Amino acid sequence: MLAESFETIGLAKLATVIDPELGVDLVSLGLIYGVTTDTQGHCVVTMTLTMMGCPLTAVLSERITAAMITIAGVTTVTIDLVWEPAWSIARMSRVARLTLGV
Repeated sequence: MLAESFETIGLAKLATVIDPELGVDLVSLGLIYGVTTDTQGHCVVTMTLTMMGCPLTAVLSERITAAMITIAGVTTVTIDLVWEPAWSIARMSRVARLTLGV
């Protein structure tokens, strides 16, 4: 599977994962920094959160894993939670900003 096509498919799947507090998908919020897979079907989602200690971390991890495991060839999912670069409102899509009134 080509890295570019997997990233496109992965981002489309991640766009179905809605932040339960904000009601906006993780991709539009700008929380997803990357999505990759290897030849053994191991998927890594690199992401951040809007704040450290987010109480929804476990819920989001479960929803991300459930979405990504539906992609053909993906056998395992790891979430690489990073804090650099720091998230800011500037990472949000126009639609997310309009939805949240930012």
